[in-house]
Amino acid sequence: MAEIRTIVTVGEILVEFVSHQKNCALEQITEYSGPYPSGAPAIFLDQAARMGAATQMIGGVGDDGFGRRILRRLREDGVGIDGITVSDEHSTGTAFVSYYDSGDRDFIFHIAGTAADAFTVRSGVFAPAQTILHVSASSLGISSMRDKIMDAVRSVGDGGGLISCDPNARPELMNDPVTRDAMFEVMESSSILLPSTSDLDFLYPDLSEDAAVEKLLNANADIVAVKRGAGGVTIVSNGERHDFAGYAVSEVDPTGAGDCFCGTFVSLISQGASLYDAGMQANAAGAIAVTRRGPMEGNSNPSEIAQFLNSRSPKENIA
Repeated sequence: MAEIRTIVTVGEILVEFVSHQKNCALEQITEYSGPYPSGAPAIFLDQAARMGAATQMIGGVGDDGFGRRILRRLREDGVGIDGITVSDEHSTGTAFVSYYDSGDRDFIFHIAGTAADAFTVRSGVFAPAQTILHVSASSLGISSMRDKIMDAVRSVGDGGGLISCDPNARPELMNDPVTRDAMFEVMESSSILLPSTSDLDFLYPDLSEDAAVEKLLNANADIVAVKRGAGGVTIVSNGERHDFAGYAVSEVDPTGAGDCFCGTFVSLISQGASLYDAGMQANAAGAIAVTRRGPMEGNSNPSEIAQFLNSRSPKENIA
């Protein structure tokens, strides 16, 4: 993967409003912060750009204040935005989230009928052979953009590019056979797979974690990174394994932390970093992400990650 490639995502772009009060279940009148730029593909790509990769976002926003807020943020962070459709007929997609003390959360999304699913994938916006296409598989559950994502996957795969995938195998998505089939097609095409432990449990309930990882490596994947949330991460490639412990941080908002991890990891791998360095920095980036309110506000840059790592005892993070 030493060849310079552009990291591309296709999917939802929206703004998010976050409740300051826990356990309100989106039912109570309370304070919210926002509009925060959001959408799993956008969070991922913003972090990839911050870490130095060339990027291109494909999605849609409205020609409104929310859309301008998103575009300004992505542009400032170095994200390529030529692939973003700006609609004067549809408003920018929105989401509202509230948390419980247990860590569970309630979401309300407004995507259908908004600019978030009204975008087009313009010809020539990416060169398949020079592309790493990252798929946030939760986006496959949005029927209006599933075909666009799968067309891009097949174009990049057939054209000699690379695919990375965060399976994000939520039960409500995987109960839809069309979404499930699409996700497995993406996974089988992926060189880099970034599942969580819950993804592996759901996808391969009869296999141990090691057996599930081995199954993925025996298919098409060259690298599997198993995300453990606060428990850290395990990075496995053929003949190489690194286990990173989690960090004790004060959690404010966990939304987007996994996307931040993935963006850091894929960005660094695309630039020739070793598995160890990419895993170490991505693990730190994920920890930083949960300490700030807003799904993209926890994204960081190399100097912030280096400062975080330098402030920690090596015993807290042993590979």
